[in-house]
Amino acid sequence: MTMLDAPAPAVAGPPPEPGSEPARRHPRRTGWWHLLLVPVALLFAVPFVQMFLTSLTPESEINRFPPRFFPSSLTLAGYEKLFRDSDILLWTGNTILVSVVAVVSHLILCSLAGYGFARLKFPGRNVGFLMIVATIMIPTQLLMVPTYVMFARVGIIDTLAAAMVPWLASVFGIFLMRQFFLSLPAELEEAAVLDGCSRFGTFWRIILPLARPALATLAIFTLLSSWNDLVWPLIAINDPSAFTLQLGITNFQGARRTDWSLLMASNVVATLPLILFFVFAQKQFIATMTFTGVKG
Repeated sequence: MTMLDAPAPAVAGPPPEPGSEPARRHPRRTGWWHLLLVPVALLFAVPFVQMFLTSLTPESEINRFPPRFFPSSLTLAGYEKLFRDSDILLWTGNTILVSVVAVVSHLILCSLAGYGFARLKFPGRNVGFLMIVATIMIPTQLLMVPTYVMFARVGIIDTLAAAMVPWLASVFGIFLMRQFFLSLPAELEEAAVLDGCSRFGTFWRIILPLARPALATLAIFTLLSSWNDLVWPLIAINDPSAFTLQLGITNFQGARRTDWSLLMASNVVATLPLILFFVFAQKQFIATMTFTGVKG
C-alpha cells in the first residue's frame, strides 16, 4: 500500500465547549421508593380487579362460602343482562354529553376568570376573588333547594340541561387557573404587548398554550366529578330518557334484587372510561403537580 492509498489521519477538532455536549440519557434506576409504590399500586388495583372478576363470575359462585378471588369459570351473563334489560347505552350517551359540556365550559370560563383575577387590574379584584372562594364553605346541600326552585322556574327540570348547568364553572376551577397564571412570569405578557398583541391575543396565543398542564388537570377533576355525580341528578331528573349513567344504574339496580354480576358489570362500564381517560392524561396531570409544587 502506497502513501496515496493510506487513509488520511483523523484531524482533531477543537475541544467541545462546556455544556455543548449532547445530553446523555441515563438509564432509569429503580429506587427504594419503588419498593413501596409497587405494593401500594397493587393494593389500589385489587378492588377494580375483583369488581371485574365478579362481573364475569357465574351467579352460582358469587354467594359461595368461602368466597374465591378467581372464579372457576367465566361468563358474560351479567353484561348480557345489563345491555338487554337496561338503557345503559342511552345513559352512557347522556353522561358523555354532560361531561363534555362540563369539561369544555370549565376550560373556557374558568381559564378566563382565573386570568382576569390573576392579571387584570380592576377595583375590588381581591375582594371579589375572596368572596368567590368563600362560597366553598357553603354546604352543597343548602344550595340544592334554591337551585331546584330556580331551575323549575326556568323550566329545565327533568331535562338533561338540569345536569349540565351546575357544571358550567366552579370555584375550584377558577382558583386553580388563577394560581397557575400567577406562577407564570409577567415578562411574557409585557413582551407580547410591546409587539402589538392585544390583551385577549396575549391570553390566547401566549398564556393559554403554556397552561396546558393546568387545563389537563382541571379537565380530569371536572370529568371525574361530573361523570360520578349522582345526588343532584337524583333530585332534578325523573324522566328516564334524561337519566345519567350513575342515576340510571341506581334506579335499575334498586328495582331488582341484588344481582352481583349485573351490579359489577354496570360498575365496570361506568368506571372504565375514567381509567382510560386518566391513562392518556396522566402526563399532563403530573406536569402540573411538578410545575406548581416546585419553585426555583
